[in-house]
Amino acid sequence: MSAEPTAAQPWPLWEVFVRASRGLSHVHVGSLHAPDEELAVRNARDLYTRRGEGVSIWVVRSDAITASDPDAKDAFFTSPEGKNFRHATYYTAAEGVKHL
Repeated sequence: MSAEPTAAQPWPLWEVFVRASRGLSHVHVGSLHAPDEELAVRNARDLYTRRGEGVSIWVVRSDAITASDPDAKDAFFTSPEGKNFRHATYYTAAEGVKHL
């Protein structure tokens, strides 16, 4: 693949995730275009961690991500009928148990 983007072959889009410090989760901070993963990491470092905000960077090609549809969130995340036991509100504290 050529390093220079063209109208027919633009550079791929990469999603960038940065971890601020050890023990924390990576957080999505933005996107960028780059010809390969090595330059995507370098460009992400220069763009999103200029002031030493991170200890780790992940880059993922956008076309490799599969996501749920935000418009279908109600149907996708609603528990099926009859499965209320999956939620903590289904359970009640037993009488006489003092430590719950």
